[in-house]
Amino acid sequence: MPIKKDGTGKRWVEMEVLVPGTPEQLWQAMATGPGYNTWFTRTTIEEKVGGKLSFSFGPEMSSTGEINLWEPPHRFGYTEYEWGEKAPPIATEITITSRSGDQCLVRMVHSLFASSDDWDDQMEGFESGWPGFFAVLRLYLTHFAGKKGACFQAMQAIEGEHLAIWKRLTETLDLAGANVGEHRELPAVPQAFSGIVEQTEQSRKQRHVLLRSDDGVALIGSYGMGDKVNLSACLFFYGDDADRRAAESEPKWQGWLKETFASG
Repeated sequence: MPIKKDGTGKRWVEMEVLVPGTPEQLWQAMATGPGYNTWFTRTTIEEKVGGKLSFSFGPEMSSTGEINLWEPPHRFGYTEYEWGEKAPPIATEITITSRSGDQCLVRMVHSLFASSDDWDDQMEGFESGWPGFFAVLRLYLTHFAGKKGACFQAMQAIEGEHLAIWKRLTETLDLAGANVGEHRELPAVPQAFSGIVEQTEQSRKQRHVLLRSDDGVALIGSYGMGDKVNLSACLFFYGDDADRRAAESEPKWQGWLKETFASG
């Protein structure tokens, strides 16, 4: 959906997604640190109004904020103050509503106040970035609900034409032409990972392939940013040894992305 604006300078984007689970399960996944670790990124949350919140997106990439809405298990809101250089504060509100068939409708709204359109591209980036992670959330609740989770995001920016870089990434990882329902195996370098293709997405700005194994999920993607493309490998591990597996895997993926793509 396009960015919405009003006469006060408020700008916002909103998204809705239907996912399996009870409001209590969704609240655990979307309003607690351990919950976010199962489908989004490493997160810490002080679970109260006024509590601090922090998202870690990899080396030297993080965002912090403060909780201003806490109504378990239906409404959760926070404001991030340093999400971008010289950016105005951005507020996020999440609403969880029960639906029939043991499902919940999740509505997420990002909003900020600005006198210009300088931040519109970033807000559009939020909107286009969430669907892949919402797909991970759906997989977690469907196949791994209740299990401990750990994750990491490895990233590398590279200059060049998006399609060409995406082809290079997918060919190198044996994901070229991936179709939903296929079984694919990633090579041993950076890390062996075998799973079913659950989702593919391609647009001019963003592309990804989502794989599900018996004990984890891999979200391999790219995102256009001006004359650069940001490559990412987001891996999620489930089970009692999830922390160990994530810690062992992260340097392999980060090192591989840097070695393979840093030079262009």
